[in-house]
Amino acid sequence: MTERGIAELFGESALFNGMSPEHLELLAGCGRLTSLADGQELFREGDPADVFYFVRHGRIALELSAPGRGEMTISTHGHGEVVGWSWLFPPYLWHFDGRVTERGSAIVMDGACLRGKAEADHDLGYELMRRFAAQMVERLQATRIQMLDIYGGHADG
Repeated sequence: MTERGIAELFGESALFNGMSPEHLELLAGCGRLTSLADGQELFREGDPADVFYFVRHGRIALELSAPGRGEMTISTHGHGEVVGWSWLFPPYLWHFDGRVTERGSAIVMDGACLRGKAEADHDLGYELMRRFAAQMVERLQATRIQMLDIYGGHADG
C-alpha cells in the first residue's frame, strides 16, 4: 500500500477524520501494511512499545495476566480502531499483551518516526496528542463501566 493509500484510509477513520491532508501524508510516511494471523502475539507487557496498530480488518485483544486467573481479555478492537498509545509516553513500554483474535490486516505505525515528525511540527504533535487523549478517555470510561458491572453489587462501603 502506498503512502497516499494509507493517508486516504486515515482520512476516513474516526480518529484521524478532519486532519489536514499534509498531516495525513506525514502520518502515512511512518506506516506500513501488515497481515494479522489468528492467534498471533503482537506485543507483551513490559516490552518496548515502538508501534501502534490501525486495524483495517480483523480483531486484536488486549490482555492482562492476572495471578490465579491467567490471561484475561480487557478489550477487543476491530475495523478503524487504534491499538496502542504507549509509544507516546516514556518509557515507551507496553502495559498489556496484544493478540490477534480474528485474522485480518492493520497499518503498523512506527512510534519513533511519529514522535520525530511531531517534534518537528508541533501542530501535528498537538493533533496527535489531542486525538489519542480522546481515545484514552473513551477507553477509560468503558473500563469504568465494565468495573461497575463486575463490582457494582459488591461495592458496599
